[in-house]
Amino acid sequence: MDAALPFTALIALIAIALLFDFLNGLHDAANSIATIVSTRVLRPHYAVAWAAFFNFIAFTVFGLHVANTLGTGIIDPAIVDARVIFGAVMAAILWNLVTWWLGIPSSSSHALVGGLVGAGVAKGGFGVAVWSGLGKTIAAIVLSPLVGFLLALLLVLVVSWLAVRSTPYAVDHLFRSLQFVSASLYSLGHGGNDAQKTMGIIAVLLFSQGYLGSEFHVPLWVVLSCQAAMALGTLFGGWRIVHTMGSKITRISPMQGFCAETGGAITLFMATWLGVPVSTTHTITGAIIGVGAARRASAVRWSVASDIVVAWVVTLPATALLGAALWAVCP
Repeated sequence: MDAALPFTALIALIAIALLFDFLNGLHDAANSIATIVSTRVLRPHYAVAWAAFFNFIAFTVFGLHVANTLGTGIIDPAIVDARVIFGAVMAAILWNLVTWWLGIPSSSSHALVGGLVGAGVAKGGFGVAVWSGLGKTIAAIVLSPLVGFLLALLLVLVVSWLAVRSTPYAVDHLFRSLQFVSASLYSLGHGGNDAQKTMGIIAVLLFSQGYLGSEFHVPLWVVLSCQAAMALGTLFGGWRIVHTMGSKITRISPMQGFCAETGGAITLFMATWLGVPVSTTHTITGAIIGVGAARRASAVRWSVASDIVVAWVVTLPATALLGAALWAVCP
């Protein structure tokens, strides 16, 4: 075990991790609210308050499988020290700030994983990577948007068939109400999957310093702190990315918004229960493309979608290099 940190340094690192969680909520607010705002079911400030509430209560619904994966299933927890945590979290924070400023919906989750792998490998070599957990995370980069796409596409087709005899006004009115349900479910899935990643980082830091005893676990105060930080970030909203997600990819009706959010929520629920740290950004983007493609392929602005995919591909290697560099310069 590494030498114990001064208590003030430990608190500072935990504060930095919670800052990442806040920025995660800020950056990824679009995932929860873009569709309900773009369909004008809720005004933006009401939408972020709605999403923040469900972000916070997510810990009452899901277990801590994702937190355990981040804490022990990406790199060997035995090599984790303050420099590794600093490199991982700061790499993710810097990447989030850059992509938020550019309005690019990249993955906060994979930024954190990339930073953790980069800092960990810089310290202990490639042997410290837990390839089983890392493999699941990399596979989720492809699978989560694909599953979100297919579920949203299927839901649009089923709903369209069921509503074939209804008037456009009746369908619009019904799904404006149902979007409150689907947005709630997606926000719940967002809070359940994303907040747990920071929980895992803080818990493995505490474990490395001997504060958790001989067995890794996530204390309740860590759970509550992370859920609160993410909810607060969501409350502030990442408006630049809301614009990209809500209107630049495709035009969305309330019915399509419901299908996108529901398809995305189902994907997040499955991943969270399986303990897979997926990207909520990838998931909802895939779902939005799915509902657009259900109308017609030309309804999707594929140039915007391709720019987003490039950001997905670049995130892991870029943050891994950044995490390694920050580990190296950290005293």
